[in-house]
Amino acid sequence: MNKRNVIIVTDGDRAADQAVEIATANIGGRCISLSAGNPTWLSGEDLVKLIKDAPHDPVVIMVDDRGDDGYGRGESALKYIANHPEIYILGVLAVASNTTGVVGVPVDCSVNREGGIISSAVDKLGFTKDESQSRLEGDTVDVLNLISPPIVVGIGDIGKMDGIDDFKSGAPLTTMALTEIMERSGFNGSSCGGKQNQTK
Repeated sequence: MNKRNVIIVTDGDRAADQAVEIATANIGGRCISLSAGNPTWLSGEDLVKLIKDAPHDPVVIMVDDRGDDGYGRGESALKYIANHPEIYILGVLAVASNTTGVVGVPVDCSVNREGGIISSAVDKLGFTKDESQSRLEGDTVDVLNLISPPIVVGIGDIGKMDGIDDFKSGAPLTTMALTEIMERSGFNGSSCGGKQNQTK
């Protein structure tokens, strides 16, 4: 089975939508703009249909819980997509926020506000956290601990960070983060989806 190669972004507000659309175009991917929303308004089933209809890979989608406590719509959609037999998750762009009471998720690396690739997590403004802190805290990220994506790249509040990642400037930090996922996943424009689905 040829699986669709997908990158998930854990944010979907207007600024994120604008930045993700530009950044996805920059890497030659296909952004599902209808996946944007604060919170996510489409179901996992709806998003899978849109992914399968996309003309080419990688397909980038956004999921967002709008900071709601507990298990929200964005997390539910993310889990459904990650466990779908026709979807292969190349990686996740985990977006930091000031959401409280979250467990957080370990990152493989992060893009900080200076455009550096670092091994620790960042905060909402893109500042490097304690170098020993690899766990990023944010909305819609705790569910990542249940689906075990192969690559998790952390980033601050995409499309923002005091204007550094503004879509009018080409969303440079979001572009860098998506590029990092592409490179680490080994995606070369053909398919990574022949691998066995990585979720548990």
